[in-house]
Amino acid sequence: MKVLVTGGCGFLGSHVCEFYRKRGDEVIAYDNMTKHELARTGYATEQARRYNADFLRSIGATIIEEDIRDYERLLRATQGCDFLVHTAAQPAMTISLEDVDLDFSTNVTGTLHVLKAARHYRIPLVSCSSVHVYGNQINNTLQEQATRFTAEPQDIDEAYPTMRGLLTPLHASKHSAESYVQAFIDSYEVEAANFRLTGFYGPRQFGGEDHGWVANFCIRAALGWPITIFGTDKQVRDILYVQDVVNAIHAFYEQRKPGTYNIGGGYAHAISLKECLDIISHTLKKSLDIQMQPARKGDLWYFVCNSAKAEHALGWTPHVSPATGIEKLLTWIQENRTCFQENNKANASSTEHAKGGVQV
Repeated sequence: MKVLVTGGCGFLGSHVCEFYRKRGDEVIAYDNMTKHELARTGYATEQARRYNADFLRSIGATIIEEDIRDYERLLRATQGCDFLVHTAAQPAMTISLEDVDLDFSTNVTGTLHVLKAARHYRIPLVSCSSVHVYGNQINNTLQEQATRFTAEPQDIDEAYPTMRGLLTPLHASKHSAESYVQAFIDSYEVEAANFRLTGFYGPRQFGGEDHGWVANFCIRAALGWPITIFGTDKQVRDILYVQDVVNAIHAFYEQRKPGTYNIGGGYAHAISLKECLDIISHTLKKSLDIQMQPARKGDLWYFVCNSAKAEHALGWTPHVSPATGIEKLLTWIQENRTCFQENNKANASSTEHAKGGVQV
């Protein structure tokens, strides 16, 4: 089998590539090697951006350094492929606010190009979306539950209203991309799926204040940098280890049931910020430098995915617990400290680095 992964040198994309290479499949990592998110982290940007590409070359994946916004090049690269996995994206809310053209062209035009390629060659496609599409009005109905830890909190399934609350260009681009995926399913019978991913994490994730909060907490803790919590550490989110996401992607390839799916950890993988920090502290066997700041407008205080549809249609459930997954992530960070330490002094002296509020 031949698989093309857009954003293949990114965090999730690299794990998808690794999965199919271990099966003996031919893998193409299609990536423009942008550094937009990494440039903000204070990490060793060049080394961090090369890390996944170097890893993929070492396991025999082919890397094509091109952009999904160039349709003709993407179409040529997709020829002969049996499966398309679309992980390339502009993922950060802050960047979407600063550069709306970049956000739109990457998340909407790029997704349209991937859909056209899948239609042209009649191959199945998974397009990675986000729970961002639900918006943040969810705070109005669920925030009190999260604060009180009520006995029967609500989880969110695919029927829950989308695009509610204070919206940003990122909300708009993610939702628009989903609409195009559904349009190609309905109009052209493309075997495609929207995967609404909750917060996922794992090794090879260079999480920063704009994205990847679990990894950001772990990196900062391992390096002894301060961690800032905005509002309260009782904010709750279900999280998902990266290998469980990869397994969901392959489950769609095997089942071929088009549609939109929540892909999240659910109650069993729901965790408060405090619980996450406690796991990190226990694993590292040290106290953490945690700084509290006022709550920020737009942060999501409670979100738990209901992924029953994916379980029933695709036969998929998550397996890796937060404690196990966080330990694996911390081990990787400690083995690759040089990828993060370029601006160590600047990071250690600042108080506004770690995203304690979890945004949708």
